[in-house]
Amino acid sequence: MGVSIIAASVDSKEKAAEVGAPLSFPVAWGVERTLGDQIGAFWDERRDFIQPSEFVVNQSGRVLSSTYSSSPIGRTDPEEALVLIKFISNMKK
Repeated sequence: MGVSIIAASVDSKEKAAEVGAPLSFPVAWGVERTLGDQIGAFWDERRDFIQPSEFVVNQSGRVLSSTYSSSPIGRTDPEEALVLIKFISNMKK
């Protein structure tokens, strides 16, 4: 469909590379609180990390869909993302 998936993590570069090794998309590393605040993510104060925050963004940078979680539940896998992208694409028609 001409789409890309990019993941980001609070993990170190080494840990993100390990997690991303079996994946077919890149995993960015070192997400800090500042970025979490900028995207409106829930930051777990007790454990000091970001909870899942997911976006479908078009080529012009417009957010077409967003999902915010306050726990580890809510991570969308690539197949689910494709279902959502197909739905959004069909809604435009």
